[in-house]
Amino acid sequence: MDPDNRLTLFADVIVPIPVRGTFTYRVPFVMNGEVAVGKRAIVQFGSKKLYACFIYRVHQEIPKNYIPKYIIGVLDEQPIMTNSQFGFWEWMREYYLCHLGEVMQAALPTVFKLNSESKIVLADGFVFDKEQLNENEFLITEALSIQEKLSLTEVSKIVGFLKVMPLIKTMVEKKIIAIEEELNGKYSPKIERFMQLSPRFSEDDEMRKLMDELGKRAFKQLEIVLAFLSHTRIEGNSGEVEVKIILEKSKAALSQLKSLSDKGVFEVYDKVVSRLVTYSSTMDPAQIQFTGFQQIAYSQIKALFEEKNVVLLHGVTSSGKTELYIKLIQEEIEKNRQVLFMLPEIALTTQIINRLRKYFGPKVGVYHSRYNLHERGEIWNKVLSFDESKNNNYQIIIGPRSALFLPYSRLGLIIVDEEHDGSFKQFDPAPRYNARDAAIVLATTFNAKVLLGSATPSYESYYNAQIQKYGLVTMTERYGGIKLPDIQIVNVREETKRKTMQSHFSKALIDAIKIALKEKEQVILFQNRRGFSLRIECDKCNWIPGCKNCDVSLIYHKKQNMLRCHYCGYAISVPAECPDCHSTQIHMHGFGTEKVEEELGIILPEAKIARLDLDTTRSKNAFQQIIEDFENAKTNILVGTQMVTKGLDFEKVRIVGILNADNMLSYPDFRAFENSFQLMSQVSGRAGRKGKQGIVMIQTYQPSHPILHDVVNYRYESLYNRQMEIRKQFKYPPFYRLILLRLKHRDKTLLDHAAYELAEQLKKLFKNDVLGPEYPSVQRIKTLYIKQILLKFDRKYQSSKVKELLGEQIHQFELITRYKSVMIHIDVDPQ
Repeated sequence: MDPDNRLTLFADVIVPIPVRGTFTYRVPFVMNGEVAVGKRAIVQFGSKKLYACFIYRVHQEIPKNYIPKYIIGVLDEQPIMTNSQFGFWEWMREYYLCHLGEVMQAALPTVFKLNSESKIVLADGFVFDKEQLNENEFLITEALSIQEKLSLTEVSKIVGFLKVMPLIKTMVEKKIIAIEEELNGKYSPKIERFMQLSPRFSEDDEMRKLMDELGKRAFKQLEIVLAFLSHTRIEGNSGEVEVKIILEKSKAALSQLKSLSDKGVFEVYDKVVSRLVTYSSTMDPAQIQFTGFQQIAYSQIKALFEEKNVVLLHGVTSSGKTELYIKLIQEEIEKNRQVLFMLPEIALTTQIINRLRKYFGPKVGVYHSRYNLHERGEIWNKVLSFDESKNNNYQIIIGPRSALFLPYSRLGLIIVDEEHDGSFKQFDPAPRYNARDAAIVLATTFNAKVLLGSATPSYESYYNAQIQKYGLVTMTERYGGIKLPDIQIVNVREETKRKTMQSHFSKALIDAIKIALKEKEQVILFQNRRGFSLRIECDKCNWIPGCKNCDVSLIYHKKQNMLRCHYCGYAISVPAECPDCHSTQIHMHGFGTEKVEEELGIILPEAKIARLDLDTTRSKNAFQQIIEDFENAKTNILVGTQMVTKGLDFEKVRIVGILNADNMLSYPDFRAFENSFQLMSQVSGRAGRKGKQGIVMIQTYQPSHPILHDVVNYRYESLYNRQMEIRKQFKYPPFYRLILLRLKHRDKTLLDHAAYELAEQLKKLFKNDVLGPEYPSVQRIKTLYIKQILLKFDRKYQSSKVKELLGEQIHQFELITRYKSVMIHIDVDPQ
C-alpha cells in the first residue's frame, strides 16, 4: 500500500475476542507508512478496552453507516504474521465454525497478546476531604495519594473484599476517581551486558604496561583484567564475554569494571541474547543403517510421496519408525526446508527431543506451553526469520498441537507421531480443532508432505488409506528381531474367589514383578485413574460426597487428605461421619494411581516406585525427572495413567501390568472399543523393547471379552473390520460426519427451553439427521448445566454447505433476547 500521507487509509483488524468477522479502523495519516498486513496494532474496542489486534487488510473503502475509530498505534516494525497463516486461520474458522478472534487467541503466544487492565486514578479536581469519605473511599484515596495508579486487584487487597466494582462505580459517580486503561504484557528480548578488550590493549606491550600500573594502585581492577585474559586466551573462549562471568571469576564489583571502562581498557555494551539453550549434534544421520524391513518401508514411503501428499505409517511398537523419521527429516534439511514434528502431548517430547538433537543439534527447536512466555515468543521470531537466517537454527520444530500455528515459510514435511491420540483434539476453548487433520491442510499451503505414524492408527486415517486417499506403509516386525510381548489375561473374578488377590494385584502379576525385580528389570503398571480412591461411600445410607459445582463424585487424594473434583478443582476435607445419617462407617471404593503406588510399596517394600500422572508432573521439569530416573534405573516400578502408554522407550522394562481393563471397555462411546484396543496395545508395547521378550498382564473381570483377545493376538485389522460394519450400520464416522452442539446455562429450565427450540429449528433444516437434545453423562460442570444436540450427516453431502446453514441458524438463534445468555459450543468432528 502506498504510504503517501495524503491518502485516507482504513484497516480491517482481527480482535482476539469471540465475535464474528473483522473490524474496520481508520489509519491516522502519520501512520500510513507504518500499517501493513501481519503487523499488530493497538485499537480501542468498546467504550474503553484496548487490544492488540492483527491488521488483516489495508484499503481505502469508506465504511458505511458508521464513523470508524482511529488506530492508536502500530506495535511491530515488521509483520509477525504471514499471508499463509491468515489463509490457514480462515480455513480453521470456516471448517470448525468459530471466529477469527478465537483462532488468534489459540495461535498467538501469550507474550504477543496485549490487552488493557483497568486502573484507577484520582479524578481531576478532586480535593481530599476526610469528612466526605466513607471508610473504604478513604483507604483508596489515601493509597492513591501515595501510588499514582491502582489495579482492581490492588483495590481488592486494600479494602479486603473481592467484589469492588460497585464501590468503584460509586466513587466514579462522585468524581473521586477515574478509570484508565493500561496495556499490559509485551514481548521483550533478553538483554545481557557484554565486554571486550579495546583494540589498543591487544598489543602485548600495552597490556604489560597496564598490568604493571594496576598492580601498584588498583589490584582489584588487575584481577578483572587477569580473569578476562584467562577466560579468552587460556580457556580459548570468544573475546566477547558476558560481564557477569568475569565479575564472578574475579570476585570484583561493577564499579571497578566501570573504572576500567572509563580508562578505555574495556568496551562495555548491551547485547540481545537468546533465552534458548543451544545444543550440538553428536551423530550423523548418514550413520543410520536400516534393517531390511526398514529399507522396504522407507522406499515405499518415498515412492508413495511421489503420488500422494499423505502417507500412513502403520508400524508395530518398537519397529524403528524414528529412524525413518530421521532420514526423511535429513532430506528436507538438505533442501533448506522446514520440518514440523508433532506429538500429542508435551510429556512425549523429552525422549524424542534428545534423539533428534543427537543428529541435528541446534536445528531442533521445541515449542510448548511449559516454556515461559518470552521463550515461546523467541521461538516464534526464530521461525519467522527462517529464510533470512544464516545458520537456519530451529529448522525442525517439535511440539504438540499449538506448534501448528508458528509462522512457517518453507515447510517441507510434517510428521504426526502417535496420530491416533485423542490429545491432538482441542476441546476447550474454541477453535475445537483436530491438529492431525489441520496439519494436512497446513501442508497443502506449502506443497509439503505429511507422514502419519502409529502402531494403532485411528480408524478415520486407516479408512482413508484403505480407500487410497492416503498412502499406506506397514511395518510388522520389531527392530532388532525383538519378539512382540507375550500378553496374558488374568481373571480377577477367579483370583478373588480363590482369595489370591493382594489389594488390587493378582498373584500372577505380583509373582511376575518379583521375578523382574530379582533380575534387575523394570515394571510399568497402568491404571487410567489418578488420585487415591475414586469415591467414598456411607455403608449405611449409601451417601457419596459430590461436587457442589459439578454432577460428579469427589475423588480422594491421600497426600493432601482431601476430596477433590477433577473437573473444577473444588475440594473439601474428608468427613468424620456421614452428614445424612451420622454413621461413621464410611469406606473407600475404587482405586487410582496414588493408591496403587502406596499399596504396592507395602507389598514390595524393597521396590523403588515412581508415579507418572497429572498430579506429579505439574512443574516444568517434573516429567523429565521422573522419566530420567526410570531410564537410569533409579526407580524399578513406574505407575501411571495414559502418560505411560505413549511412545516412551525403556530398554529394561520386562513386565507391563494393566490393572483394570474393564473401565475402558465399558465406557459409553462408539469409539470405546477402538480406544481400548489402542490404549492396551500402546502400553503393551512398552514391554520387552530391547533384549528378551516382554510380558504383559491384563487384569479383568471379563476374560472372554473379544477386544481383549484382539489385543492378545495383535488383531488390529480384524477389530477394524468388525467396527466398520457396526459404524456403517449405525451411521458413525468415517461414513458419516458429526457436529456436536453443547448448550450451557446455570438455569436448568431456561436451558431446556433453549435446547428444545434450537433442536426444533435445526430439524426443519436437517430432518432426521438431528438427534437430541439430551443431557450428557455428566449433566453439570462448573455450575453450568449442559445439553447436547448431535448433527449426523452423510459424507456425500457438501460439508461446507451444511456448516453454512448450521452457522446461520445458530446466529439467528443467538439473536433471540431470552436466550442471549445461553452459551453454545460447536464441536466439529467430536472425539
